[in-house]
Amino acid sequence: MQSLLIIGDRINSSRKTLAKAIRERNAFLVQEEARIQEEAGAHYLDVNAGKFVGEEAEHLTWLIEVVQGATQLPLCIDSPDPEVMRRVLPLARRRPIVNSLTLERGRMEGMLPLVVENRTKVVALCQDGREVATTAEAKLRMSEKIVEKLTKAGVPMEDIFIDPLLVPLAIDFRSAVETLRAIEKIRRSFPEVHVTCGLRNVSHGLPRRELVHRTFIVAAIAVGLDSAILDPCEKGLMAAIKAAELVQGRDDFCLSYIEAFRKGQLVE
Repeated sequence: MQSLLIIGDRINSSRKTLAKAIRERNAFLVQEEARIQEEAGAHYLDVNAGKFVGEEAEHLTWLIEVVQGATQLPLCIDSPDPEVMRRVLPLARRRPIVNSLTLERGRMEGMLPLVVENRTKVVALCQDGREVATTAEAKLRMSEKIVEKLTKAGVPMEDIFIDPLLVPLAIDFRSAVETLRAIEKIRRSFPEVHVTCGLRNVSHGLPRRELVHRTFIVAAIAVGLDSAILDPCEKGLMAAIKAAELVQGRDDFCLSYIEAFRKGQLVE
């Protein structure tokens, strides 16, 4: 299995500094966020303007153009609105990830044709119009429905990123355990599909959030997680990922771990 695919999550309008930068068209700050994530090891950059209800398409258009002016990394375009996605997808210079699709009828019917037409990769969340999957069994059941619908429409397995939905532990203390069980089940059922998660969700509302992130990601890598939406500028987190991949046999001849050490990146 390859190294963890990292989708940098810092360019998100839910962060007050980023929302202000987007509103004020502060390209310098946004581009600096893109650069530091690339330098920290991100493979994709998530771009999100969802806080601007009614103006999302306008702000996301600007955001995509500005970010692509600072980096060659492909984008993970983050919007729940199919019409917004339809407007901004043509702006992507490299093949993007659509984030995100769900089993909700309107969202599936709106997003899936865009994924197929533009040949994008796609993050699919384990939720429908009635529930968010909380148990491993429910997460697997929804994953099966997602994979069936997407592959039937022509989306290749390797372009699908299943997100089993990591609910904050402060809301559901069993969330991490059930998600870890789900990752293992999904990996066993669909070895060609990617499994991802929004890492910040697990620690929302808790102190020492970075510690929770590090602990969860190590456990998740051990059961088959191969992608994560996270902050690559959390140095301790990135060091933990390097060590976890090493221990799990995902770092041939320890080369990645040794390189990280030589660059001074193995910090706690």
